Amino acid sequence: MDRWGAGALDTRVAVRGSDEVAAVAASFNRAAEQIERLLAAHRSLLANASHELRSPLARLRMAIDLDADGQSGPVRDEIVRDLAELDALVEEILLASRLDHIEKLERVEPVDLLALTAEEGARSGVDVSGEPGVVSGDPTLLTRLVRNLMQNAQRHGSPPVSAHVGTEGGSVVLQVRDHGPGLPEGTGERVFEPFFRPQGRSETAGGWGLGLSLVRQIASHHGATVHHKSPSGGGACFVVTFPAIS
Repeated sequence: MDRWGAGALDTRVAVRGSDEVAAVAASFNRAAEQIERLLAAHRSLLANASHELRSPLARLRMAIDLDADGQSGPVRDEIVRDLAELDALVEEILLASRLDHIEKLERVEPVDLLALTAEEGARSGVDVSGEPGVVSGDPTLLTRLVRNLMQNAQRHGSPPVSAHVGTEGGSVVLQVRDHGPGLPEGTGERVFEPFFRPQGRSETAGGWGLGLSLVRQIASHHGATVHHKSPSGGGACFVVTFPAIS
């Protein structure tokens, strides 16, 4: 039960004999199989729906580009922004679904986290400091992790946004900080939930989407942990701790 509750949904109990314990084991196996099947169907639905959404989104974008003179500037720009946001969301759903289905990374190599973070910082306009720290992982997924943290800080916080890579007790630690109002009290863990929106936050302000949820998924696949802390001086800081390459 503990293994199954921790996420090993393929766990089953050996059924021996015909007493009450065997009956409980058989009932557990039936329930576990049904739940595993329902979750698999749910993930498949998300993945397939996301794939199907990409075609109409691409056609809409092409139609807008071909009919550039048919819309006023501000209206057309808003449509393009909305389509870009939808396309990014579809991409994140597809990635989240793929990460749900893999047990281990397909590509693993030594990655200098400081160099990767500095490159992404130059692209996003984020100051990066620290020291080289080599971790083992997928460079593409690690880039997405860093990018999501920076974009989250820029969207929900206030400048300046900064990133720091350092080593602590044999681990490589990435910190991304903003100087905004910080997170509402009691939401430090909930922001990692998909599409979490704090109470009282309007629809127009938006929630946290899948960005931080993906950060935690990617971190988990790299044997890393991620958490939020409230630094002195205000703002929010997200900390990812990776096991260093020995």
